[in-house]
Amino acid sequence: MILNFDHDLPDHLRQIIKSFFNKTGITNEERVAFEKISGGCINTCYRVTARNNRSLLVKYNNADAFPGMLKAEKTGLAFLQKQGIINIPEVLGFQQVNENQVLILEWINESKPNRDSWKKLGEQLAGLHQVTNLQFGFEEDNYIGSLPQDNSWDEGWINFFVEHRLKPQIDLAIKKGLLTSHHSSLFKKLLIALPDIFDDEQPALLHGDLWRGNLLFDERQNPVLIDPAVYFGNRHMDLAMTTLFGGFDPAFYESYHYFYPLPKNHKQQWEICNLYPLLVHVNLFGESYVPKVRSVLKKFS
Repeated sequence: MILNFDHDLPDHLRQIIKSFFNKTGITNEERVAFEKISGGCINTCYRVTARNNRSLLVKYNNADAFPGMLKAEKTGLAFLQKQGIINIPEVLGFQQVNENQVLILEWINESKPNRDSWKKLGEQLAGLHQVTNLQFGFEEDNYIGSLPQDNSWDEGWINFFVEHRLKPQIDLAIKKGLLTSHHSSLFKKLLIALPDIFDDEQPALLHGDLWRGNLLFDERQNPVLIDPAVYFGNRHMDLAMTTLFGGFDPAFYESYHYFYPLPKNHKQQWEICNLYPLLVHVNLFGESYVPKVRSVLKKFS
């Protein structure tokens, strides 16, 4: 096989991909073109296209900097796809060679969604959230952005939310000097209010990082979820995050509510749930997100 590699493709990545193609026989084309695409601040990504126009997505990063990240993504994608409820890119391969981890996925050609696309997403996410489990957590830890996410099992939502979501981020932000002891005291007051805010809901299968950037619509305008941080949690964690950083179309929320009705205080729950991604953004991007965190803490403390 002769591969037409992009000139800036690292040698180690060439070897991994060549080895992958040889083992899987995904393509027997003589030439494969590589196009570097945006992969955010963590991953380097390439679109790989054969002469038959079949494309793959290749993403890689440094396993020393982000141990187990792409393996965890592979696990999450495969777990979501296994449910057969919502479209997920097919996982085609994963390899780790020395410090390099590489994930190879189905390429999704995108289109612009219409109202029916958003309604379908609402119905499908409602279905996903009705996949349940005896406990909150997941079979392995993963990442939220570039930060490790602890998915240790817990029988209760509030304890899981506090110990495995809020507290690690607050402790990290205090250690970085981004939050103070005053924020910590507000957080302690918030804990008292949580049992009156959250309903006693069953663990729901979550995407875990459901903002607009992790949602695509394929050529048939069907929703496709990417880059998950999967765990079993309170369904309002996913719904809350959809309201951040651009938000989703109103048709999505109408459809979701039809198939899985929301409680009267769902917006309160969403505000509390969004403390987690906001704290993650404090730790990743700095103090500009602190006022939003402080506002929520004061409101419910």
